[in-house]
Amino acid sequence: MVPSHAAPPRRTRRVLPAAALALVAGAVTLSALPGSAMAGSAGYGTPTIKLTTSYLSGAVGATGDPTVTVKVGQSGADAGALTVSTTATTHGSVARTGDVTVSGTGATREVAVQARGKGYTDLTLKVTGLGGKSATTTLHYAASGSVQNAADTRYLTGSSDSSAAVDVGGGYMVVADDESNVLRLYRRDASGAPVRTWDVGSDLDAGKEIDIEGAARVGDTIYWTGSLGNNKDGEPKEDRFTLFTTTVSGSGADTDLEVDGSYQGLRDDLVDWDKANGDRLGFAKGTADGQAPKQIDGFNVEGLEFAPGSGSTAYIGFRAPLVPPADGGKALLVPVTNADELARSVGDKDTHATFGDPITLDLGGLSVRDIRRNDKGQYLIVAGSWAAEDNSAPYALYSWDGVAGHQPVKRLDLPTADPGGWEIVVDVPDLAAPGARAQLITDAGSADLYGDGTEAKDLEHDEWKKSRSVGFPLNP
Repeated sequence: MVPSHAAPPRRTRRVLPAAALALVAGAVTLSALPGSAMAGSAGYGTPTIKLTTSYLSGAVGATGDPTVTVKVGQSGADAGALTVSTTATTHGSVARTGDVTVSGTGATREVAVQARGKGYTDLTLKVTGLGGKSATTTLHYAASGSVQNAADTRYLTGSSDSSAAVDVGGGYMVVADDESNVLRLYRRDASGAPVRTWDVGSDLDAGKEIDIEGAARVGDTIYWTGSLGNNKDGEPKEDRFTLFTTTVSGSGADTDLEVDGSYQGLRDDLVDWDKANGDRLGFAKGTADGQAPKQIDGFNVEGLEFAPGSGSTAYIGFRAPLVPPADGGKALLVPVTNADELARSVGDKDTHATFGDPITLDLGGLSVRDIRRNDKGQYLIVAGSWAAEDNSAPYALYSWDGVAGHQPVKRLDLPTADPGGWEIVVDVPDLAAPGARAQLITDAGSADLYGDGTEAKDLEHDEWKKSRSVGFPLNP
């Protein structure tokens, strides 16, 4: 009998996946294993996205609105591999995600927004990196309404109360603000924030606002004057009585300013001079305690420029009073014949201003809001109401030859349908040249720019404050 034996077990050959074989050989990383949590993301950190400012202002229909710079990065990845997009908006009536444009390919990108309507919106910006990782940040955007002359309009952000400006060459200008003691350097042809600022208050020992309203340049010296009047409540405040100078070095984006000298006696000198001439201009009454400065018989300076061919005689342009102080009265200039000596007389109680005969100009019942001269002796005068803080009254631009007794000529009526009152003429081109243009700037401090009832000067973020700069053709 042949003994029976159980059949031997059948052996099967198991083929291991290549990844497992590699693991046995000690030559695989976790990212190569199927199903690993780190698959496709090893070595990549969480992306970063940072804005140079979280607040940006634009305008409906604007050309060349300000932009914001975005910095992006991701450890383990080249910045060029990252993408930046807009993924959400809180108010599509102001700007939708498709209204945001991102330019650039490296670590630095530029974000521009084309506004659809007036108001505010928060835009979510997202950076997507390698390994499926991403990060977001928020851009707080405010859009003002459309304006006339949009193609010739630029916006100076960081301040809404522009009050005086001087060209410093190279396409730049220094602009004063009547709500602070800060001077700001802006490009003349572009919208955006100042490229440099100077707070002159400490150098002038001014604890309150000087209420800078006028400026004029002679050589490397810029003369600046406060309004010289009481504050809006009729209270005399000494800081407002300041005439001061700054010395300019460099030009364009490299411009630098240094406070040189100052004089605070000009207001008293004007009052004493007028009293000695029979109170013909009413300066004593206009500066009395309780007298508001912006009255037809008040006392408020808003223009400063030098007489033709002179570096010593400066014309002070008055917003108030009119002469006589009644509807249809004439605008007033008073020549200060030793302006160059005043700012050098700090601490010298024996130096006082001297004056020439007052000059009256027929500006159609309007007063001087700014005056500027070129090296040909041609002047432009921004004329506006003694009362209006905004665009609720007429404004006009006049030319003048600078000669007492010669009357100015109206060049154009300035548009008043848009926010802000016309306050500044930056410089004067050759008025006879074809294609001559004048750059004017508004004071928009009292304007409701974004439709929420907030005056621009009271906005919480400086980036949303702005003045409007417009180039007007003078010889169309």
